[in-house]
Amino acid sequence: MSELDPGMVDSSIVDAINQAQTATMSPQVVKTGGAGKAYQAAAGAAALAIQDAVDSLRHTGTIATSASGLALAQFLASGDPRYLEALSGIQTMMTEATRNFAAVSAAATQMLNEFPSG
Repeated sequence: MSELDPGMVDSSIVDAINQAQTATMSPQVVKTGGAGKAYQAAAGAAALAIQDAVDSLRHTGTIATSASGLALAQFLASGDPRYLEALSGIQTMMTEATRNFAAVSAAATQMLNEFPSG
C-alpha cells in the first residue's frame, strides 16, 4: 500500500476530520460522555433494585394471601383460635415487606439524586 501524499488531500477534508475529532474526542466531551454513561449505569442498577423489591413484595403478598386463606380455613374447620392468631404474624410479614419496598425505593432515589452529573 502506498502512502498518501498530504499535499494530495484537500485542506477542507483535513479540516473536517480535525473538527470531527475535536467534537468527539476532546477531553471535556469524553469526560461528559463518561459521566453520562456512569449515571445511566447507576440508574439501571437502581431500577433493578426497585424491580427486585417489587418482585419480593409481590411474592410476599402471594405467600401472605395463601397463608391467610389456610389459617382461616383451619380456624373454620377446627375452631382453634391459634389459627386466627397466625393472621397477626402474616400481617406483620406484609408490613415488613412494604417497609422494605419503601426503603429500597427511597435509597435508590436518593442515590440517583446525589449521583454526580458531570
